[in-house]
Amino acid sequence: MATKRKIELFSAGCPACEGTIQLVNRIACPSCEVSILDMNEPDVSDMAKSLGIRTVTAVVLDGKLLNCCAASVADEQALRTAGVGKA
Repeated sequence: MATKRKIELFSAGCPACEGTIQLVNRIACPSCEVSILDMNEPDVSDMAKSLGIRTVTAVVLDGKLLNCCAASVADEQALRTAGVGKA
């Protein structure tokens, strides 16, 4: 059985985050497990700090903040280059 790729989206629940969430859900492959994490929850906020997240929506793939999301909004090409959507 193939290992699932864990994709975590750190979101503030704002309309700006929704576009990235829709994009990741659209390009995610069957081997991707997508989770939306609410930055308004204290434990999620703490986890985000430990990962170095300073802006939302941030995308974390298999426990690592994607470089494309560290300082700006991710686009489809950057997400695909980082491995989102690949088994």
